[in-house]
Amino acid sequence: MKRVLMCVAVVLSALAVQAQSGVEKQIIGMEQKWAEAQQASNADAIAPMLADKFMIVFADGKLMNKSQALDDTKKSKMDSVEVSDMKATSYGDTVVVTGNWKGKGMDAAGKPVNQNERYIDTWHKMSDGKWQCIASGNADIR
Repeated sequence: MKRVLMCVAVVLSALAVQAQSGVEKQIIGMEQKWAEAQQASNADAIAPMLADKFMIVFADGKLMNKSQALDDTKKSKMDSVEVSDMKATSYGDTVVVTGNWKGKGMDAAGKPVNQNERYIDTWHKMSDGKWQCIASGNADIR
């Protein structure tokens, strides 16, 4: 009987780990779609990924809420946006993603952008079951 219970416990543990990695993969996929939409200045594609109370902290200390970040995306003209080295860790209904972000182009004010940053995004599973980013932060890589 102990062997059967042990086998069941091992199988359930394996399924839990597999489910977590599935959520983490889903969030990494959303991060990639966000980067693609950012390059295309497609704020409409990004909007459903961000929570209503979303906040982002930029490397220079500037803060933006969801509507400001979406407006910034619309006005920016990026030639390239690349995310890499993404790692996701789940904590129940929250997933934290770290990665590298590189972007070249023009910001919303028409100034040249050539950035290389580390970022951290915090995603949360909302009451309707959808995952949304609730906070983001960036730091320059020098």
